[in-house]
Amino acid sequence: MTVADVISKFRNDPEYCRQTAYIETITARDALHGTLTKPLPRPLETFISHRGLSLYTHQCDAIESIRDGKDIILTTATASGKTLAFTLPIIERLFNDPNATALYLYPTKALCHDQLKTLLDIERLTGISLNPAIYDGDTPAGRRPLIRSGSRIVLSNPYELHNILPWHHQWSGFLKNLDAVVIDEAHQYRGVFGSNMAFVIRRLRRICSHYGNDPLMVLSSATIANPEEFARRLTGKPVTCISSDGSPRGTKNFVIYNPFPDGDMSGTTFRESGKLLRMCMNHDLRMLCFTGSRKLTELITLQVRDDLIRKDNADPALVSAYRAGYLPEERREIEDRMKRGLLRGIVSTNALEVGIDVGCLDGVIMTGFPGTIMSTWQQAGRAGRTTADSLAILVAHADPLDQYFMHHPEQFFRSHHEHAIIDLNNPYIISGQVLCAAAELPVTTGNDDRFFGKDLERVLSSLAGEHLLSETRRGYIYSGSRRPVELANLSAISSITFKVMCNGKTLETMDQSQAFREAHEGAILYHQGEKYQVQSMDFDRHVIRVERVDVDYYTKPLKSTEVRIIREEKNRKVGNSRLSFGEVTVTEHCTSYQVMLYDTIISIEPLSLPPVTFNTRALWFVASPEVYSVIEDRGLDFGGGLHGAEHALIAVMPFHVMCDRRDIGGFSSTAFPGSGEPMVVIYDGFPGGIGLAENAFAKFEEIVKMTTGLVRDCRCERGCPSCIYSPKCGNDNQPLDKQATDILLESLQESVSVEAQYQA
Repeated sequence: MTVADVISKFRNDPEYCRQTAYIETITARDALHGTLTKPLPRPLETFISHRGLSLYTHQCDAIESIRDGKDIILTTATASGKTLAFTLPIIERLFNDPNATALYLYPTKALCHDQLKTLLDIERLTGISLNPAIYDGDTPAGRRPLIRSGSRIVLSNPYELHNILPWHHQWSGFLKNLDAVVIDEAHQYRGVFGSNMAFVIRRLRRICSHYGNDPLMVLSSATIANPEEFARRLTGKPVTCISSDGSPRGTKNFVIYNPFPDGDMSGTTFRESGKLLRMCMNHDLRMLCFTGSRKLTELITLQVRDDLIRKDNADPALVSAYRAGYLPEERREIEDRMKRGLLRGIVSTNALEVGIDVGCLDGVIMTGFPGTIMSTWQQAGRAGRTTADSLAILVAHADPLDQYFMHHPEQFFRSHHEHAIIDLNNPYIISGQVLCAAAELPVTTGNDDRFFGKDLERVLSSLAGEHLLSETRRGYIYSGSRRPVELANLSAISSITFKVMCNGKTLETMDQSQAFREAHEGAILYHQGEKYQVQSMDFDRHVIRVERVDVDYYTKPLKSTEVRIIREEKNRKVGNSRLSFGEVTVTEHCTSYQVMLYDTIISIEPLSLPPVTFNTRALWFVASPEVYSVIEDRGLDFGGGLHGAEHALIAVMPFHVMCDRRDIGGFSSTAFPGSGEPMVVIYDGFPGGIGLAENAFAKFEEIVKMTTGLVRDCRCERGCPSCIYSPKCGNDNQPLDKQATDILLESLQESVSVEAQYQA
């Protein structure tokens, strides 16, 4: 059967058509081939000929730019041949200069291994000596010196680079001849991780400069709204963007599927995803089903296997789960089985969103909106990697953003890609990275300002005052007792890290804020599909001890939040209110936690944890007296309106700001401490801020317009998880008032009489 047969079921079969909110057909596109100003070296031309390849226009553009010594960012579609576009000219440069080397950086180990195969294949078919090798935490100690001295292309990841830069003297030969640095899947480096990565790259460039070298920066990325600005902030160098895609594609049918039509909450997203996966497999389609968590990956796989046995009398081994936590050899086996056609379906976390080769797929199912338009198209692009027809299905969650797209599918398909945010001004990130740099080479003002910013002198003075740096004639050097790379966590800002341990084995690590929210005493933790209960938290040693348990319930923390405004940096008028942005202090208290069985509260248990206090950046607005009068005159709950607006705005923000909902915090009060005014505050959930609230401040009108539509379109009467309820609310979603929320959001849009609009 074909993709067209499955689309017919969505249009006509009563079992599916009620939940089908929209179908978009994206037309096929022919290839656009280009020509080079001069041929590649004969061995590379032989490789291209042997593979039967003809270069696309964007591949030619990339080759010519790299030949000219330009730093580039390549932002074409999934499966458009980006790897070949940058690898051919880099190998050409290595062919022309026998001493030249290259560094390839990937966000995951799995992608490293996948790309190594490509490089080994090119080496084998061309005869060009490259000795490509992976250098990461799994590389045996005995192989490391040989790789450092003999490999011309080294593949690694940001964490390994972060750790080996202090040992750069061992890499002096490689770095002295480093011709190009490839940063693949560059869009992954945003938020805290990306902001840290930007300074890791600057540290690498600083060390290369010490060895008299300035390598090319070659970035490959999914489509984002600000590629040149993003690449410049990530690397510290201006870049040329290549975005005109010459690759072909077949017709793609994109289905928007809502398990909760007409506000019916009896369905579940994961069961519908499993049902659709099985239906597509039974139509002989090769499918990839994305989920948002390891737990969901396992649940859907078990459901599909069970249905294949009971309902279809089919082999349950036709579907497999794929996620982090599996051994590398297990993942390789699953990839190989899919390529060979032994699997019809894979259920995966976003581990397969990046370009790991699992062969040609007919369709992709996304269990919930992946969080960004960019990730959605990345995942959808895994299917139809030839000119054949393909299928993409977005199965909605009940949460606000997913349900907004169910009611406004045209907004989804006409939306621009998001801006990727990198913040180079977070004082905590800068301080940690400067400590690392000072352990590598002495840091001096004047020379190193170009890498660490104009406030470097102040940062150095502050760190010296804490006895972490010492001033010498050559500059500032590191003088702390711990390894500085341990103080600069690439994925977090807090310097306090808790280890989660079970029977003496470390399961994972958490920063302090996450630990207080998720790993307090009595909490139920999930790790690799298993449940653990927290037995104790050692605040002195930063150790959380857990035991494995088999229980049906889960836990949810309740917290109170206090916000104090330190400084307003800018403001403007929005509707009938004044919108401000600036610095705030946030204090979070985890006061108790609920023990939950499904949606039922079994008990509420007290907690005694120290408060978490941090400075961050926020936007805030004060509700006007006029809107207060309207809400009170109608007998509505003004506090519930403020609280509902806070929740709904936070739910929509990730669509505009490219972040996770959990990266943002909120606070609302009818009498804000200090001023007594009714106020809503939305803040970055990281010390120092990472640019989220500032970006939202610039786009606030767009966010409010979308949020208003979300609340009004929801068919519930009093509010629900699809509009103003929040799964992370520390006040258990109390109080909330949907009508008051609607009135308040309307007042933020136009400077007109709210009373006139809402007269009874």
